[in-house]
Amino acid sequence: MKNKPTNFTRCSWPTDDPLMIEYHDVEWGVPLRDDRKIFEFLVLESAQAGLSWRTVLHKRENYRRAFAGFDPKKVARFTARDVARLLKDAGIIRNRAKIEAAINNAGRFLEIQEEFGTFAEYIWGFIGGKPIRNRFRSIKELPALTPLAESLARDLKLRGFKFLGPTVIYAHMQATGMVNDHMVDCFRYQEVREAYR
Repeated sequence: MKNKPTNFTRCSWPTDDPLMIEYHDVEWGVPLRDDRKIFEFLVLESAQAGLSWRTVLHKRENYRRAFAGFDPKKVARFTARDVARLLKDAGIIRNRAKIEAAINNAGRFLEIQEEFGTFAEYIWGFIGGKPIRNRFRSIKELPALTPLAESLARDLKLRGFKFLGPTVIYAHMQATGMVNDHMVDCFRYQEVREAYR
C-alpha cells in the first residue's frame, strides 16, 4: 500500500478499531489468488455467520494456530479428537457446527483444487477472472448479497460446502477483491483499482 495522502477519506465501517482500520487499509478488497489465503478467509467468514467481522478479526491469530496455519490439507485430516480440542479453545468461536463445517470445507476445497488446478481458478471463473468495480458512494448502498453471490453459494453447496450462504459468500467476494466495494471517495478505492486491473 502507498503512503496515505495527508487529507484522505476512508470507508466508514472500520470506525476507531485499530485492527479493523489496518484490515481495511491493507487487505480488504485486494484481489487474492493465493489458495491458502482464500481458504483462510473461507474459514473466518463461515465462523462469522451471525456475528460481527470485528469479533472474528480479533480471533484471527487464534484461528491460525487452531487451524494449522489454514493449511487445507492438514485441516481436512482433522478428526473427532481435533473437534473436541477446538470446542475447548476459548480463543476461537466454539460452535460445533462451524468447526465441523470448516473441516468439511477443507476437504471440498481440496476436491476443487484437484478439479480446477487451484481454488482461485474455480472461484475467479465466476467473474471472468477480473474484479467487479462497484461505484458506491454510501455504505447504505452496499448489498448484503447479489445474484452472483447466490449463484456461487449454490454451486458451493452442491459441491458439499457448509456455512457458506450467499451473504457470507458476498462478504468473501468483498474481502478477497472479487468486488471492489470501497466507497468511491475512500483512498483505497483508486489504489486497489490501479494496482489490480
